[in-house]
Amino acid sequence: DGALVGEITPETIVQRNTFIIWRGGSPADFELKLQYRISPNGNSGINYRSIQLPDAPWSLAGYQADIDGEGRGEHPFRHTGQNYEERGRTFLARRGEIVRVDPDAKPAVIGSLGEAATLAQFIKPGDWNDYHLIGRGPVLTHILNGHVMSVVIDDDTTHRRADGLIGVQVHVGPPMKVEFRALRLKT
Repeated sequence: DGALVGEITPETIVQRNTFIIWRGGSPADFELKLQYRISPNGNSGINYRSIQLPDAPWSLAGYQADIDGEGRGEHPFRHTGQNYEERGRTFLARRGEIVRVDPDAKPAVIGSLGEAATLAQFIKPGDWNDYHLIGRGPVLTHILNGHVMSVVIDDDTTHRRADGLIGVQVHVGPPMKVEFRALRLKT
């Protein structure tokens, strides 16, 4: 039905996070808009400004707009909206945070976009959600269903990436399903 579908079944368990990688370029400054839907126990993400790992086919390292279902963990949507660096510095900004990463790779919260639980109320469980990602120089903004979820100002010139691949993820874990559609990229 016009969607990219990533699904893990008991017969198709993956051993490492796996991505569908867009091969149309390595955008620097960009806006990416798409819709996603995820199962309650799902775990996924949208990578950007990433590199493909030479030792792992279909694996990426780089910035990630995190996605998870409402059934994972003690809090619904524990990670959705945050900025996580896959195979890198890990959590850069959690939902509700404006973070500056200093030249020594230390993230510091410098502002608030609201409480994480309050922002989670804008996520639609089991339905299509609109993700809007903006990368302008060192500023990375994640917007979900019209609400800014996290902002990273990455001043760590040693570890940040100015451009790179885009990919959508199926995460290691139990059976789950994630769907992506209506992908639009503006550079």
